[in-house]
Amino acid sequence: MVKYNATNLDTLFHALADPTRRSMLQALALQSRSIGELAEPFDMSLAAASKHIRVLEQASLINRKVQGRSHICELNAAPMHGGLEWIQHYQRYWNQQLDTLEQLLSKPESN
Repeated sequence: MVKYNATNLDTLFHALADPTRRSMLQALALQSRSIGELAEPFDMSLAAASKHIRVLEQASLINRKVQGRSHICELNAAPMHGGLEWIQHYQRYWNQQLDTLEQLLSKPESN
């Protein structure tokens, strides 16, 4: 059985649970952006955007670089791999369960 770091998974899924943070990650998948650019589509303050950024940083989903007075964020998708492996483990389980159910349902009824 594969062992997962529960703390990392909890931090990852907490970060991904918020639609604003998911949208920020989607934007960063296209290109690096400043915190102001990430905040703009949500009509939120830089302070509010920074709170979201900190959650993403805690999950290691983004890297922040300081360029002068600007903070530039870049996507780091590598931590998502652990979450994907965890989900795939359960996908295999449910596929096996559904295959068993299909076999059971396809057997002719015996009286």
